[in-house]
Amino acid sequence: MSRLKETYQKDIVPALLKDFELSNVMAAPRLEKVMVHMSLGRAQGNKEEIERSANDLMAITGQKPVITEAKKAIAGFKLRKGDKIGAKVTLRGDRMWDFVDKLFTVVLPRTRDFQGLPKKGFDKAGNYSLGLNEQGVFLEIGPNKMDKARSMQITLVTSSRSAEHSRALLEKLGLPLEKE
Repeated sequence: MSRLKETYQKDIVPALLKDFELSNVMAAPRLEKVMVHMSLGRAQGNKEEIERSANDLMAITGQKPVITEAKKAIAGFKLRKGDKIGAKVTLRGDRMWDFVDKLFTVVLPRTRDFQGLPKKGFDKAGNYSLGLNEQGVFLEIGPNKMDKARSMQITLVTSSRSAEHSRALLEKLGLPLEKE
């Protein structure tokens, strides 16, 4: 079992039940899934670039990504229906817990000039989204192996219906938010 999942079950759930006066353990907010998306807009049509990006995403998450395609043509972007435009991974279960633990404790503190994540990343449904400018902050992608910096978006989806419950959950899990 993951270290973070064990901490969640033993320490965080009872604390959330007490803080929000919830009567049932199942009512406590929990992390449902983590979605990692890498946009490949500039690599459009370049098969090798798309493959390298997918391999980087696979090394980071430990799961094979799905290559996403354009649903409709947009002439202004020189985009045709069916063009490969991104790669995404949805993590659940143990892989999700391992990824979140690694993200909070290793990756985010390694980013340059890190002062904490902005609090405005929460949406009304209680999910948190963040973006990373390069994949080189992950230990799996060594600086010598990295040919080009690629940005990625990470969304932490919670079972909470409010941003307040979600914020409390993610802060107790170790999400480094910026200080006021």
